[in-house]
Formats: sequence, C-alpha cells, structure tokens
Amino acid sequence: MPLQLNPAKRSISLLFTASLIVTLAGCQTVALDASEQATQQANTPKQSTSPVNTASFEGQSAKDALRHEVTLDNGLKVIIKEDHRAPVVMTQIWYNVGSADEPKDKGGISHLLEHMMFKGTDKVSGTDFNRLITKFGGQHNAFTSYDYTGYYEMFPVNRLGLSLELEADRMTNLAFTSPEFQNEFVQERDVVMEERRLRTDSNPLARSYETFRQAALPDSPKGRSVIGPMAQIQAIDIDDLQAWYSQWYAPNNATLVIVGDVTPEATIAQVKQYFGAIKPKQIPPRPSVAQQGLQGYKQLTVSENVNVPTLMMAFNVPTLPSLTTQHKDGDDAYDLLMLQFVLDGGAASRFEKSLVREQGLLSSIGASYDAYERGNGLFLIQATPREGVSLQQAQTAILAEIDKLKSAAVSPQEHSRARNAIVTSMVFSQDSVAGQAQLIGSMQANGLDDRLIEQLADNIKQVSSQDINTVAKKYMVKDNLTVMYIEPKHIEPKHIEPKVTP
Repeated sequence: MPLQLNPAKRSISLLFTASLIVTLAGCQTVALDASEQATQQANTPKQSTSPVNTASFEGQSAKDALRHEVTLDNGLKVIIKEDHRAPVVMTQIWYNVGSADEPKDKGGISHLLEHMMFKGTDKVSGTDFNRLITKFGGQHNAFTSYDYTGYYEMFPVNRLGLSLELEADRMTNLAFTSPEFQNEFVQERDVVMEERRLRTDSNPLARSYETFRQAALPDSPKGRSVIGPMAQIQAIDIDDLQAWYSQWYAPNNATLVIVGDVTPEATIAQVKQYFGAIKPKQIPPRPSVAQQGLQGYKQLTVSENVNVPTLMMAFNVPTLPSLTTQHKDGDDAYDLLMLQFVLDGGAASRFEKSLVREQGLLSSIGASYDAYERGNGLFLIQATPREGVSLQQAQTAILAEIDKLKSAAVSPQEHSRARNAIVTSMVFSQDSVAGQAQLIGSMQANGLDDRLIEQLADNIKQVSSQDINTVAKKYMVKDNLTVMYIEPKHIEPKHIEPKVTP
C-alpha cells in the first residue's frame, strides 16, 4: 500500500478514487515488519552517542535539534531526523521526477521504471535484493506520483548500511543490458498493464475520475493519469526506460531521508561511504505544472456501471508552492485549508451537519485540498445523494453551503474545531518514523522546506473568519468550477422466452 502523501491532511475515504490515480504503490513489498526484529536488536551495540558537531550541519537550532541536513558534494540532499523510541530506521529516497515530467507519448514511464528498480543491478539481482531485505527483517516498497518517485526500506537500525548500499547501487547500476533484466522488463510491463486494468479500467469511479481530472486541469500535465494510458504503457520499450533512468536518476536530483534511532555523524559517514562517489548529472528543466484558474464553468455527465449516482466537483485553487513560485503571499493556502475543514472537518462540520443530518440530502460527502502540492491544485468535493435526490439538487445544496461562507461569519467554535482538527491530524501523522520521513520527503519534493510544518499551527491560528469569507469569494465561484455527474447505466432487462410445458 502507498504511504500517506499528505500527512497534514486527514484521509478522506470518499475521495479514494483520487488516491488511486494520484499515487501508485509498487508491488514488491516484503511483508516483514522491522518492528518484529526490534526486541531482538535491543541489546545490539548502538552507534556512538558522542556529541554532534552542530557546525557541520545546516539549519541546526535549538528548536530542531533532532533534525540535521547536509548536502554532499555531488548534490545529494540528506535529511536525518533522530527518533530514539525504538531501534529501527526508515530510509527513503525521493527522486524529483514523476508522471508530470513525462512526454505526452510516454505516459506511465515513471511508474514502470519504479517497478523495474526492483529487478536487479550488476551487483545484486532482483531475487537477492528481496532475500537480503527478508533475511534481515526489513520491509520495502516504492511509490510514484505526479511530482516524485520514491523508494523506502524499514530495518532494524543496525542494518542501515545495507539499506544505503542497496539504494546507492540501484541509483546508477540497473542491469539494462542483461538478458534476465530484459526478460523481466517484458513481464513487468504486462504487470503494469494489468494494474491499470484492475485499478482504473475495471473501476467505474476511478475511470470517471481520470476523465474528470483531465477536464479540471486541461493545461497541466497533472490532468493526465500517473499510471498512463494503456496504449502508451504497451509502447514503452527498454531503451525508453533506460533513457528515462539516465536522465533523472542522479544524486543531485534526489533527497535522502533517514528517520530513526540513529546518530547524525555516524549516519552521514555511512551515506558518504555509499553515495559519495556517485557523479552528478545535468538535470533537464521540468515541465510547468501551472493551471489557469477561472476557465469557465464545465459540466460533464457520464453513465457508468455504478449502483448509486455520484457527484464530483473541483475548484481550481493555488497551493503554497504555486503561490511561492509566483512570489505571492502564501496565506491563501492556509485560508483554503481552514475552509476545507470548516466544510468537512468531522461530524460537526457544515457539510455533514447540514447536508447529511439536518436536510437529509446526501448519504455521504467529502472534501480534499492539499496545501503543499507542487503547482496549482484542486479543491475536490465528492458526494453521494440520498435516494430521490438528483445530482443537480445535490450540487445546488453544496454550493449553497459554500455561498454561506462568502459572507456569514465562521463562529469561534467552528474556527477552533477546524484549527484543532488540522493540527491534531498533523501531529498524529508524525507518530511513526514512516510518517515523519514521508512528510519530510514529500515537502522537499514539492520544493518546500519541511520545517514549514512547524509553523502550521501558528499560520492556521492567524486565519480569521474574514479570511475564510474572502478566500471563498475569490476561488469558490462558478467560473472556477468543474462538475461531473456519474449516473448509473440503465440496463435493459433481458427478454426471456416463457417456457411452454407440453
């Protein structure tokens, strides 16, 4: 399963179609939990706990004394975060390349390469890669999104060196020319095509969401799917894959995140041992992921094999990275985040209270907004109306609730609930080493300093009721809205000839 990509935002099951399309997890997980090995390693001598020379680390301060950042001479950014609660370590390497960087005729190549990264190098075969991780009590997987491709290992802390050695090896040494690798490529391409069939082509909501996203983001490569169209996946050959790997996989296009029971000086020494000699590359400029807002109202209707009608709505909105890129104040991103949680931040939120419980118009509704996404984003709403309520009626009722936020004040109780829900979800997401590493890596991959998350509570606290009114009036308008009605197909009953008893 993919790791959560937006730790500062609660998971919304109603928008599961989005997560299926936006992020794809590799299928190579070794399901052995490193925590099962923790007790066995409890008596293992730990790395030196000698005082850290803070002068050798950038960004060191009393506030983030457990976080350490260095950049190697070859451009590899390394971020270490100490967490000494258990003798385990999470290693993640994030490459700044994803489906948004792909040529229009090579959709899905980033995800296909992610699969092939598990198929062996000149030094370690794919089989041996899995065996080594299994033998030493680890687990591993990978994930592909629009903006990045990532790989991770979770190990008992005394196996950190193994994780680093494996990742450094496959950063540069995939065995493209070996007959075994080429045979694996043909088989794995078929696996990815089958993954597309199962996740998208055979899933009515996922299939609809793919069409919906193209309509909402027509000018951005993020309007296309991460996994890619079937015909394009099938057309990718091994030379295409090798060229993509050679172009983007380099230390100066990656961030290495290490979170766990480590000491920074010893860890940096190991990182330099395995990654220090890898040469940097000339990385090409990335395509723009900007999307013009206020494109005009769009409405689509599709008939699908669904049991109940479904409504999808999206407003084109900025994010913190897009506002930063445009040298604008990032306050709108925090205002939008508060707007989301006022509308859909729990049982007492406006959508749930008014539309589900009081008016009884909807069976379910969810809203989603990623303030930290690279480029412009979407404020997504997905709803299922109650029986007898049309999709048009559901849309009208949702827009009426949003319109109330354009002028009426948000009560202090609502404001407090939304703020607490945002901060609490962020805090809980950081309870594990995996969650901490995921937040650091995703923010870095989106062009942000992960330490910005420390300012989240203060930034949210600054959002006033008037700010929520203003941001709703600015972005939640008809000319900025894309809507899709997903209606159940009408299936004609089969005509059955009556049996005639002689």
